[in-house]
Amino acid sequence: MAILSQQGVRGEPKAALPTDAEILAQLDRIRFSAEFEAPERARKFLAYIIEETVAGRADRIKAYSIATEVFGRDSSFDAQMDPAVRIEAGRIRRALERYYLVAGRNDPIVIRIPKGAYVPTFERHASAGTETTLRPSADAEPISSAERPRRSWTWGAIAALAFALGGLAANTLLHPTTSAENASNSDRVRPNIPKLVVTPFEDLSGTPQSAMITRGLADEVVGRIARFKEIIVVTHENTRDSPETTDDPAYALEGRVRIDGERLRLGIRLVRRSDRSVVWVSNYDESLETNKIIDLQEKAAAAVATAVAQPYGVVFQANATQFTHSIPDDWEAYACTLAYYGYRGDLNPQTHGSVQECLQEATRQFPNYSTAWALLSMTYIDELRFRYRLDSSSSVSLERAIEAAARAVELDPQDVRALQAQMLTLFFRGEVDAALAVGARAFAINPNDTELAGEYGFRLALSGQWRPGCELVSETVARNPGPVGYFEAALAVCSYINGDYAAAERWAHLADLRANPIYRVILLAILGKLGKSDKAREERKWLEANVPGFLNNIRKEVALRIRRSEDQERFIEGLREAGVSIPEM
Repeated sequence: MAILSQQGVRGEPKAALPTDAEILAQLDRIRFSAEFEAPERARKFLAYIIEETVAGRADRIKAYSIATEVFGRDSSFDAQMDPAVRIEAGRIRRALERYYLVAGRNDPIVIRIPKGAYVPTFERHASAGTETTLRPSADAEPISSAERPRRSWTWGAIAALAFALGGLAANTLLHPTTSAENASNSDRVRPNIPKLVVTPFEDLSGTPQSAMITRGLADEVVGRIARFKEIIVVTHENTRDSPETTDDPAYALEGRVRIDGERLRLGIRLVRRSDRSVVWVSNYDESLETNKIIDLQEKAAAAVATAVAQPYGVVFQANATQFTHSIPDDWEAYACTLAYYGYRGDLNPQTHGSVQECLQEATRQFPNYSTAWALLSMTYIDELRFRYRLDSSSSVSLERAIEAAARAVELDPQDVRALQAQMLTLFFRGEVDAALAVGARAFAINPNDTELAGEYGFRLALSGQWRPGCELVSETVARNPGPVGYFEAALAVCSYINGDYAAAERWAHLADLRANPIYRVILLAILGKLGKSDKAREERKWLEANVPGFLNNIRKEVALRIRRSEDQERFIEGLREAGVSIPEM
């Protein structure tokens, strides 16, 4: 049986491992719960892998056996070509996380499917918080980084925040300011944004080697987190002798390093300083034999920084959840950035307008806030690329986007969100080489920012560099803990250009951005290639009803996004086969 090692958050041994009967009882508790949001096939999948593990047949749990015994696929199933099993596994992981956050908080047994594996693990519930592991089970079937699941949470909260901020500019959430207050704000670089203190990591082994590794890991983590401009990282030394103020960091990142023979384990937890409650816990395991010490430190620190500091990371999740109940004084502008990422979850035009107004007000109140200018620029770009406002001039949207992006970069040339906005404005202005150069520079500054990496990868792909670009997008889907519908739609385009129309349809259905016109166009082309005329007719009707006249100029719309003429024609082929009338060139 594959069981995680039992170790308490503070190092004390846990209770005895769960029995088979306890595990099966927990399985029933989960799959019959209304809070376990998974379709019937996913419930059968979960039951199968747990029952096989309990029966001592964990070594049989492979993508092939799941596909044939649970999904009813025939012997020709190829896991490398068909992502059905890994997609379903990701859905189960997300459903399990939600279940334990909502209904299963006090359940006695915690069941997980580790990243990179299909073999489940079981442990008794840790009272200090939910623990995850970044190391695959030793007997699990390895899967590529592109197949690994993303961490998820209840995104309804942040979507609600986006709508709640809709009246910011006209109402009282961003309080009206006097001329004196505006003058004061103009001197501020940014409004309140989260602060995180990284405390000195604890060396549990007490050897010269472990002491050196521990110090290096802490320094590397600080350096990696500091590259994210939407969070401020400070060290313990910065806060140790300072009087306590309301501006103190709200969260502390604590680490413990243990070396056991040739194995290293880094234990990380994020703690809310006000009450010492544990917000998030994770472990990172690595072999000292196969890595140089510096490489090991960089790899572990990158994983920690990505999980904690990126958009949709654990700090952002905690704040978004808190802000749906009440927004603290002087945090409204930061709440606008949270609302932007909430809008990114479904790219809904109604939410878009609210978020854009919010960011406009944020830049008025804090004209030196680079990130707000960058996100505002991207809302203008979205008017153009997603055709939200067909009654307005797209050239005006692009001009506004260019101005806002230039302001963001001027304020902070190292802010990758500002560079991301600049990359997009250059791309849609037709300056593709310049756009990719900016994207490459931003990616070099912070390769752990998955939002930037995915957008840069998609620009590479649409410029004709499909293989490296699509690989970056795929890595983003695997590593980004937030809603990734936009990037799943990008993978649908990647699969389409690669000629795998069945995979393209699967990615499109996973993306499910039903309110977005360009998503509908992507799905329409895919349905055309698959010969699904009835469904294609439904998509055409939606586009004609919701964005009238859009398809009349579809060749220009495709050329705006897909840069090579041969790729444009391949995409237009699908639209033509879906029944769209497109004149020959």
